[in-house]
Amino acid sequence: MRKYIKLIIGVLIGLPGIFMASSCEDFLDKKPLTATLDDLNQGGVTGQIFGLYSLVKDTWGFSSLSWIALHSMRGDEAEKGSDQTDGADYTAPYDNYQYIKNHFSINSYWSDHYDLINRANTAIQTADSLKLNDAAGIINVAEARFFRAFSYFDLVRTFGEVPKIDFRIYSAAQAIQPKVAVDEIYKLIDEDLTFAGANLPATWGSQYVGRLTSGAAKTLHAKAHLFRKNWPQALALSQEVVNSGVYSLFPNYYGIFKESGENCSESIYETQCYVSVDGVVNKGSQWGTCQGVRQSDASGWNLGWGWNTPTETLAKAYEPGDTRKDGTLLIAGQSDDPATGGYGKILPRSVFDNPPGILFRKYYNKKVYSDPARHAATNILHEAPWVNKRILRYADVILMVAESANETGNGALAATMLEQIRKRARGGATGVLPEVKFVSQAQMRAALKHERMVEFGMDGERFFDLVRWGDALSVLGPLGYQPRSRYHPIPQPEIDKAKGVLIQNPDY
Repeated sequence: MRKYIKLIIGVLIGLPGIFMASSCEDFLDKKPLTATLDDLNQGGVTGQIFGLYSLVKDTWGFSSLSWIALHSMRGDEAEKGSDQTDGADYTAPYDNYQYIKNHFSINSYWSDHYDLINRANTAIQTADSLKLNDAAGIINVAEARFFRAFSYFDLVRTFGEVPKIDFRIYSAAQAIQPKVAVDEIYKLIDEDLTFAGANLPATWGSQYVGRLTSGAAKTLHAKAHLFRKNWPQALALSQEVVNSGVYSLFPNYYGIFKESGENCSESIYETQCYVSVDGVVNKGSQWGTCQGVRQSDASGWNLGWGWNTPTETLAKAYEPGDTRKDGTLLIAGQSDDPATGGYGKILPRSVFDNPPGILFRKYYNKKVYSDPARHAATNILHEAPWVNKRILRYADVILMVAESANETGNGALAATMLEQIRKRARGGATGVLPEVKFVSQAQMRAALKHERMVEFGMDGERFFDLVRWGDALSVLGPLGYQPRSRYHPIPQPEIDKAKGVLIQNPDY
């Protein structure tokens, strides 16, 4: 049952496009939460909702190179990766902050995010038109509103002012809207996540593995407040998640990211990918594929495209004895270390080693490291579509409590929460990662900034953390970051087709 339901949520193809003009009676009949796959394909509201999960899992803007470029490569922890010629057009804009206004990565990021918003709007309007006020209907609306807020949170951090579309679109002309103030976007995010937090269930049990919960809504809402330095609100929401008792830190760090760690006690929201043992049924994602170690089939290390690789800066950030380093970094020429999630393999040397080897980078992202034996068994040699993307996890909640507590004058609570994270990172060893006692707000603030870097290495948090802390210029300036680099220019094709309604960001 677990795999069956996971498969439905994770791979159901999205329903027809956002510019449909047919009447709602044609396909928007109400379906119960226990609808079969055949029922869902008929276009019920629940089918539309499950299509939102699929869109987040399947598209470039959420789970492939476009998302990685905007969220991960722009930090100091990661770089483009692969070889020098592969995707060379990504290096200048994302490693060096020479942003390009018309590039596939940014165009698809924008369009995928607004596709999610428009599909969510359609589901919300449908439920309203059918007066679906029963428990199942309210949950459907709560899920749609979560996804709308989820998409807008990405957009407002990436672009600043963006068009606010909180209604169903029936024609392309209706989609052309002007930008609104950042505060107005956040107001919509707050409203959506308040509703979702109040109306989503705390758990689904084994019925719908990976489906959204109130904890997911409150976690995302806390992050939205954290980004605005709304410390009391962030603290209250993150403490609600802690006090719910639903989540706990997974015992070992590396285990979170293995197949056996899917939907573990620390998982608050992750995509649901499925590939059968023989590889015939492949309903997966490009998340693991685009970051897997890249070389020839003959080498035995053609596990993906080799993008988004860790930097020396990240490697040097870990304290001695921090198990998160071996759980995050695959190092060329070294063992993959079965004790921290490896498979008993020795990686080839890199082209930078002496003598030089065959791998294009010194480091690779171990959090998406896929079992070479499974590649061979499925005959999927250079892809890893079965890797779930971990989007929200409990460690983030704990560190949000710590940061918000510190900023509101409760240093003792900040230290207590920080110690939970560091205790797990010790891996049971003594004499490493000493406990950080509260001395001052500034001292604890610096400690928490460091902890977020190593706890969420390669998770796509670093760039936006640096921006919200006001540290981006000092940390990323030597790499080419300028004050205007906080926001990316809006894709030029969107500006062109709006014919003066949508205005480009300042300084571009």
